[in-house]
Amino acid sequence: MSQLRKQYEDTVAPKLIEIFGYKNSMEVPSLEKIVLNMGLGKAIQNIKLIDSATEELRMIAGQQPVVTRAKRSIAAFKLRAGMPIGVMVTLRRKRMYDFLEKLINVALPRVRDFRGISGKAFDGQGNYSLGIKEHIIFPEIDYDKIDEIKGMNVSIITTAKNNEQGKELLRLFGMPFRN
Repeated sequence: MSQLRKQYEDTVAPKLIEIFGYKNSMEVPSLEKIVLNMGLGKAIQNIKLIDSATEELRMIAGQQPVVTRAKRSIAAFKLRAGMPIGVMVTLRRKRMYDFLEKLINVALPRVRDFRGISGKAFDGQGNYSLGIKEHIIFPEIDYDKIDEIKGMNVSIITTAKNNEQGKELLRLFGMPFRN
């Protein structure tokens, strides 16, 4: 069992019951999935970016990502429908908890001038989205072997009903919010 999953069962869930006064244990918010996404607009000119991004995201996530393709053509961007423009992966269960633990304890502290993450990036249903400018903050990425620094989006989907419950869940997991 993952360390974060054990922490959820032992301390986070009872604390949430105490704070919000849930009557049923099934009401307690939990993590549902984490979605990692790399949008690669430059892949229109250089198709090899997709291959390197796929390999790097596979190393970060621990499972094979899916190549996302353009839905429609946009002439101004020289984009045709069906062209590869990004990679994404959805993490659930053990891999989700392992990634979140790595994000909180290893990757975020490696960000330059890190003062915490914004507490305002919730969507109204308790889900949190985080943008990472440099994927090299993850320890699996060897700085000497990458061709270009890429950004990525991390979306943490929870079963919380509102932002307050979602923020408290992530705060109890150890997410370093600044406000």
